Amino acid sequence: MNEMSNMILQIENLSVDIESDYEKIRAVKDITFSMYESETLAIVGESGSGKSITALSLMQLLILQAKIDNQSKILFVNKKKESLSLLHSKKETIESIRGNEIAMIFQEPMTSLNPLMTCGKQLTEVIQLHLGLSFKMAKQKAIELFREVKIPQPEITFYKYPHQLSGGQKQRVMIAIAISCHPKILIADEPTTALDIVVQSDILLLLKNLQAKYKMAILFITHDLNVVKHFADRVIVMYKGEIVEMNPVNEIFNHAMHPYTKALLQCRPDAKNRVKFLPTLQDAMNNHNIENNSISDETSLERLEKLAKEKTLFEFCDLHVWYPIEKNFFNKVKTWYKAVDGVNFQIKKGETVGLVGESGCGKTTIGKAIVKLTDITQGDILYNRKSILQFSKSELQEYRRQVQIIFQDPYSSLNPRMSIGNAIKEPMEVHGIEKEKNRKDKVISLLEKVGLNAAHYERYPHEFSGGQRQRICIARALALNSSFLICDESVSALDVSVQAQVLNLLTSLKDEYQFTYLFISHDLNVIKHISDHLAVMQKGKIVEYNNSHDIYFNPQNDYTKLLISTMG
Repeated sequence: MNEMSNMILQIENLSVDIESDYEKIRAVKDITFSMYESETLAIVGESGSGKSITALSLMQLLILQAKIDNQSKILFVNKKKESLSLLHSKKETIESIRGNEIAMIFQEPMTSLNPLMTCGKQLTEVIQLHLGLSFKMAKQKAIELFREVKIPQPEITFYKYPHQLSGGQKQRVMIAIAISCHPKILIADEPTTALDIVVQSDILLLLKNLQAKYKMAILFITHDLNVVKHFADRVIVMYKGEIVEMNPVNEIFNHAMHPYTKALLQCRPDAKNRVKFLPTLQDAMNNHNIENNSISDETSLERLEKLAKEKTLFEFCDLHVWYPIEKNFFNKVKTWYKAVDGVNFQIKKGETVGLVGESGCGKTTIGKAIVKLTDITQGDILYNRKSILQFSKSELQEYRRQVQIIFQDPYSSLNPRMSIGNAIKEPMEVHGIEKEKNRKDKVISLLEKVGLNAAHYERYPHEFSGGQRQRICIARALALNSSFLICDESVSALDVSVQAQVLNLLTSLKDEYQFTYLFISHDLNVIKHISDHLAVMQKGKIVEYNNSHDIYFNPQNDYTKLLISTMG
């Protein structure tokens, strides 16, 4: 792998500046590395470390405000064995390289695919552009590619639009487009972050098989260290725009040298060793050990025994949520999609119940049913022993104050035209909490509680990072003095260091406010860290329910065993 004859990419002294009206920021600082045929090189680091900017520099797809330094060099060996300087090549040359020689898969396929074009049309467009085939030949090749990336019913999928496919299937379409011209380098920018653990495993296996078949090099950009451990050959660790460590994957995980690399590894939730608070980057880099942080089996058992004596806050009684798929001529439903299909479990006051399972298993639907964002088809949900279907208007108002939901994407749940101070204050006004003159002070105290400050009050959502926006949504939930929080994939899109901070915040708030949580996630490491009990869902049903320790160390259901086997 490390022979010069196999080198296909050489980056030397790459620096990238981001310019605005107020300042110039050096986002990537003088980085140098090489790539070799058939290898997988991972770039890891927290948000803002320069990972994606490095990848976009190769494709010449940087935003207008980004400028590559004149001293930078990017040398690429194309399919004809010609060495090209990408930064000094003509526009036509770069356009012929994009997609054909260097291809890219992005994190969110829904925003990368054209919603107005069928999946087949989008793939044939690339094939015709780069390979010059007729539409008939391009269509045939497209269907073969769909079959190769394991898309079910490829002939039918050819005519489907992106919104008609699941997240995993959309990502497979993106992979088919990316490999259609057999590129020498495939750049995968967080391609599995938004996918559940089983689909993620399938996508990674698919990429490995395609890599072996086409001898592609893969530049894999991610913040998920579990994925890197099993997928990469070499790892580059980036911090504040610089490469702080570059080594084979085993060296990185077993003998990390740089304090930042060690810190990243320590921030990961470890399902085998339970702790109260996760070490943050600052803790690890400053060698700060959290005292009395371990949670013994005896302590966990005592907590479970104490929770068993608490009153039941929520009870799910044969809960069904079905959606009509197909109706007959007389408008009678012929086929139902059974999102939730006969679910029974309880949530005790003060406990955290984790709900885990693959995409489409019904996790989020249960959360929506609790807050009455979707109708219950059959069965019931009891809150303090009373059916939520029988609440009066005033009872429902109080229920909606007590029960709050924090969504996966905080940006879409915040009004972009409203300052975050007003966004937090608005529900207080609706529910008549605090006097008007005291509300701003209350909001500022909540911002400080979640790790922000008074200066953030007048700022807007786009001015914050993903982790900060999630803190804002938590502050908004706290504003109502709620007692029950539903966290729906609320840390899945955050990098490992920010994830640790948000999980620690949720833990400390649970202790301070005696919150009860329903924590929905596809990440079993995160669920195990924060939950007292786990409910494992598959195809609308709960297939296993137990305390988190027994679920992890003594799973009974085959699907639970599969989830645990993919954890790494």
